[in-house]
Amino acid sequence: MTMPTYLGMPSFPKAARAAVADTRLRSNLAHATGTIRDRRAKAVDELADWPELRESAKQIKDHALAHLGHYLRQLEEKVTAAGGTVHWARDAAEANALVTRLVRETGEREVVKVKSMATQEIGLNEALEEAGITALETDLAELIVQLGHDRPSHILVPAIHKNRAEIREIFRREMPSAPADLTDDPAALAEAARRHLRAKFLTAKVAVSGANFAVAETGTVLVVESEGNGRMCLTLPETLITVMGIEKLVPTARDLEVFLQVLPRSSTAERMNPYTSAWTGVHAGDGPQNFHLILLDNGRTRVRDDEIGRQALRCIRCSACLNVCPVYARAGGHAYGSPYPGPIGAILSPQLRGIGSEVDASLPFASSLCGACYEVCPVAIDIPEVLVHLRAKAAKKPLERAAMGAAGWTLRSPARLKAAQRAASAGRRFARHVRFPRAWSDTRDLPTPPAQSFRAWWRSTHDDSA
Repeated sequence: MTMPTYLGMPSFPKAARAAVADTRLRSNLAHATGTIRDRRAKAVDELADWPELRESAKQIKDHALAHLGHYLRQLEEKVTAAGGTVHWARDAAEANALVTRLVRETGEREVVKVKSMATQEIGLNEALEEAGITALETDLAELIVQLGHDRPSHILVPAIHKNRAEIREIFRREMPSAPADLTDDPAALAEAARRHLRAKFLTAKVAVSGANFAVAETGTVLVVESEGNGRMCLTLPETLITVMGIEKLVPTARDLEVFLQVLPRSSTAERMNPYTSAWTGVHAGDGPQNFHLILLDNGRTRVRDDEIGRQALRCIRCSACLNVCPVYARAGGHAYGSPYPGPIGAILSPQLRGIGSEVDASLPFASSLCGACYEVCPVAIDIPEVLVHLRAKAAKKPLERAAMGAAGWTLRSPARLKAAQRAASAGRRFARHVRFPRAWSDTRDLPTPPAQSFRAWWRSTHDDSA
């Protein structure tokens, strides 16, 4: 078992068609992504050496991935020496079983959670619920999603598809401690959530977290956040269980200097994270006295073996690509059928899960290939390149393969392209009668070829001797 596809999700085109018709959703997304996008651009423009930082982040990640086995063994050694316990999980089933067993061994039936993409990826909350264990999300946006019996739709802002009025109604309906006269003022909503969570923080014995980074050199694990709820989970409980994708590793503590600059500016548009929590093993009388680190593969080793696709493992979950993507801004995160939405989800999910389902086969096509995602990525993932790479793998139908093969053959030769353009111009009056498969024509208009190609126009209007 790798990453689960959301039960009952249709392919991206079908899900997106319904999402685009939701005017309130589109309004919420447009406002939120536009605001974040503009703030991020200003924060990045403050750094004259942003291109150099971006390149450094890329090279550090690539080096760590190239020597992943060495650094993972070093991390295990350092964490163990500091009093922590390291576990290895090949897939989601193993990771969920490990967390369930570790919680049961404490005798507890409730855990508090730090916002974590890895635990969403493996469906941990659902697995714990089946085992009779309640997982309480403490991140404000994750709490909104959980109380609303919903799914996250954004990496950074899981409840981005909800407006303040909708959040107020969720709190009034699902939160017993919410005041009857609760308004949709952000401060009032945050205060209601704070009061709801406070008792849980003070009584919880077990916490579950993800990890933004782990340092192989020291065995240090880091979580960065904006609210402080994560720090409450990381310091107050007696037992801390961290589920970390193996690609989150960096070789040395000095490498963090780069990532702690590019991540906050790309995600929350802040110069630095308000809360950066780092811990190395356990320390008597200070923080959790039992620390378990679960190193999750779940398809990552297979992705690393793909020369083009492996760059997706550089991702630091900043969500900058979502906020500039015209497709995401209209369809929203739910249409992707995965915990990872947007451009990064379109290349990460099909690789982690494999292009075996209708959902995963459709995700590489959930893009206009405009390239905006690559331009903002702080670790320089060429998402359009990977999308095209995965499209070739997903194009299994004979007609699709034949069409792409013919297009490639034509475009590789200037003479053949010239002949094709001449033929298209000659037959332009018949173009409107050409029928394409519905999968193509339902969402695209076939343009009428011009009377002459650009090359023909150039020759007729320019003197070659000039």
